Amino acid sequence: MKYLNTFVYIALVVLVNWAFTVVPLVKLPGGTMWPPVALLVGFVFVARDFAQREIGHYVLVAMAIGVGISYVFDPKVAVASAAAFLISELADWAVYSFTRRPLSERILYSSIIGTPIDSVVFLGMIGFLSLAGAVAMTASKLLGALIVWWLIRRREVALPA
Repeated sequence: MKYLNTFVYIALVVLVNWAFTVVPLVKLPGGTMWPPVALLVGFVFVARDFAQREIGHYVLVAMAIGVGISYVFDPKVAVASAAAFLISELADWAVYSFTRRPLSERILYSSIIGTPIDSVVFLGMIGFLSLAGAVAMTASKLLGALIVWWLIRRREVALPA
């Protein structure tokens, strides 16, 4: 399928936004609320990197499609998601587009830059922004990205140059 990665990316945006509306927040010590769905968001960032390889700068159109579909489930989450994705996508896009590093490194760098931005903007827009919450959400997202980075890095090292 020609645009499989792009379709996966759009589906993940919709799935994660829907999950934010149905999976309850977890109360952390100190009263900070943490969304366990954040564990899935790291995979969305990686899926975006693969979609960008397929469709280039049109990845922002794919993001808009996913957020538009998500609007049906919860407009507040969709708007927060759109703002967070857009700001973090632009940062990720710059890292991904202007570095000529191996794919695994671009995934890692773009996730390191994009996930904290996404976390702060999203939590702020849904009214749950705190330092502990942003750190927990960022760490959750980076976990997913690190797993994919490790798998791709292993494949890059195993392949002869």
